[in-house]
Amino acid sequence: MTTGTPTIVQRLAQFATRASWDDLSATARDQLRIRVLDSLACAIGAIGGEPVRMIRAQVEEFDGTGPCSLIGGGSASPDRAAFYNSALVRYLDFNDSYLAKGETCHPSDNLGAVLAAAEYADASGRDFLAALALAYQVQCRLSDAAPVRDAGFDHVTQGAYAVAAGCARALGLDATRTANAIAIAGTAFNALRVTRTGRLSHWKGLAYPNLAGAALRTTLLAARGITGPLEVFEGEKGFMDAVAGYFELDWGAEGLERVTRTILKKYNAEIHSQSVLEAVLGLRAQEHLAAAEVARVEIDVFDVAYRIIGGGEEGDKTIVRTKEEADHSLPWLVAVALLDGQVLPEQYLLERIQRDDVQALLRRVVVRPDQAFSDRFPAEMPCRVRITCHDGRTMTAALPDYPGFLTRGRTWEAAQEKFERLAGPSTSTELREQMVSAVFRLERLRVAELTSLLAMVKPGRPAGRRRTDGIATASAPEANATGAASRKGTAA
Repeated sequence: MTTGTPTIVQRLAQFATRASWDDLSATARDQLRIRVLDSLACAIGAIGGEPVRMIRAQVEEFDGTGPCSLIGGGSASPDRAAFYNSALVRYLDFNDSYLAKGETCHPSDNLGAVLAAAEYADASGRDFLAALALAYQVQCRLSDAAPVRDAGFDHVTQGAYAVAAGCARALGLDATRTANAIAIAGTAFNALRVTRTGRLSHWKGLAYPNLAGAALRTTLLAARGITGPLEVFEGEKGFMDAVAGYFELDWGAEGLERVTRTILKKYNAEIHSQSVLEAVLGLRAQEHLAAAEVARVEIDVFDVAYRIIGGGEEGDKTIVRTKEEADHSLPWLVAVALLDGQVLPEQYLLERIQRDDVQALLRRVVVRPDQAFSDRFPAEMPCRVRITCHDGRTMTAALPDYPGFLTRGRTWEAAQEKFERLAGPSTSTELREQMVSAVFRLERLRVAELTSLLAMVKPGRPAGRRRTDGIATASAPEANATGAASRKGTAA
């Protein structure tokens, strides 16, 4: 470290190096395990996705060997494993989220990089989980204090600090190298919000995976002694000056509990749509409503939902041609929910996205911002849905949130059910049971014991294809035996 008053990044590095599994409360430990299982469900379910196959082909052509495992078999260098595995976690857009007033992020986007760093370092499960909790904390707290969306930058920008901090902790770097790792990543990787506006591309789901691999690569450079600008936050033309504006965060007072404030998706759709979809599907079931009866759907939501997925400042949401545009269009999501009675991976087959029925119905969906709802966000995700039928009947539902939000639905059992559905086509019952058990006991294992299981996944039917055997809950003996303990603090 340099002499004199520590810079902000040096204070962050000190926090990162002392982060420990022992710092996590019992509730945070439970929720962290649930996030790992939820993320792995998303990752395994994404095997076979078009951009994922392209990334896999590139990894195999230019690398294809290395010390880190690829989910689905094979190995690669740490940075390329981080990129590929992170792309798997992110591709379905079914992974967790964190809501701040001016920013929304997906903290599980950090898992692929932290896992690769931990496997490379032959880390314990405890150290991996502490490093992942640290990455969650850094990204979430920067989202709280230093949002960048309104300045035209993407949440990937704050993620650079989170990935570097988490990977440095997983690698066991000292405070000096950790500070340089965070400084390099924070300086080098400032992403533009255009990724998520207008005509959406594959990059919507790959921007953070790209960052995950790149920031792990620069963290490994810092481990060798490469230095970075230690005034990255407060220096002239640094993060505050050029991107976020002035903010204060006392890293010396931070803990590792922010994971308990993250939320899980019930539906395979953009996070701000979850309450609306819950309301729409509730009305559909309650009223035995057929989509052909619907003349008009009016949706009132908080401003962030309107701006990002409702047709506000981030583009026309009635033009839907691809998966990326579909899961970021509230009109399309409402229409497909009314037609199919669910929003899961199978709704994103290109043929389903472009079918005339959903394309026609989405144009009868009207989305409006509601100031009173906006004032309640992010503590709630309120919405009101009014459906008018061709025969003049109307029906209305209003919700403050949905199962999976802060107070309910975030249980180990719910994560197991999601894991069964998404991982089922690519794994045997025995392998799923082994993976569920490994995640549940991870603080008592080496990371390599989990990654060796992930490498045994074999691509099968695309996730979400309807199975005839139903959805079972995994029954790992240890998970069942300790189920009551794992449920403590996870649901209201």
